[in-house]
Formats: sequence, structure tokens, C-alpha cells
Amino acid sequence: MDDHNERRQENRLGYQWPVWFSEDFTETLSQGLMIDVSSGGIGFNCESNADCPRQGQHLTVRFSIPRFEGDDPTATVSITRTGEVRRVERTAGGLCRVGIEFDTPLGLRPAEVSSLNAMCGNDPGA
Repeated sequence: MDDHNERRQENRLGYQWPVWFSEDFTETLSQGLMIDVSSGGIGFNCESNADCPRQGQHLTVRFSIPRFEGDDPTATVSITRTGEVRRVERTAGGLCRVGIEFDTPLGLRPAEVSSLNAMCGNDPGA
């Protein structure tokens, strides 16, 4: 989100990919655009309208991250997590910048996996 209030202890994977979110996934989903993701949470932008999340709100989010293995650079893995909205900022461009902390962290650190694969040439057999 912004660096002046940085509290994360882990690097984030910057990645622009669709994010879907809702309080109840059986109802209409809202869409945003991922900014970054770490094992503990996700940041994304969404429209500043009635569907914009509120701080403290509990949401389910569905998003994808690169698979980081194999020969297909477009391969992704889909992830669904619940979490609490920790930050909502209105931007000058009319968007909401949202930060969610996951209830259950991811089992990997996306930025570290990405860096490791880049160093190894992204060859799963290396």
C-alpha cells in the first residue's frame, strides 16, 4: 500500500491480476485488481462505490498467483482465503485501495518463491 506505515515483515509479490471478493460467496461477487500479495494478506484496488469494502469487514477473496514451476509462464494457481479488511484508502483516481489480512496465511511466501525461481532460471528440474 504505502511505505510510510509499512508493518509487514515479508516482501510482497507485486502482481496485477483480477481479485473477486464478497462477504458471502453465494451472492454477487465484486471485482478488483491485485496490487500485491504476501503469505499474510493481499492488497488490491476496486471501484469506490457501494461495493467498496469497509475497514473491519470480514470478506472472502479469490485470486490467482503464478504457479512458479514448469514451462508455462502464464500458469496460475487459484486461491480462496477469508480475512479482515485492515485498510481502505480512497485514491485521487476514484478507486479504493484495500488491504486484507488473511485469517489463515498462505503456505508459501509468494515473493520469495518468485525470487528463487528467477535465480534458478525457472527450471523445475534444476
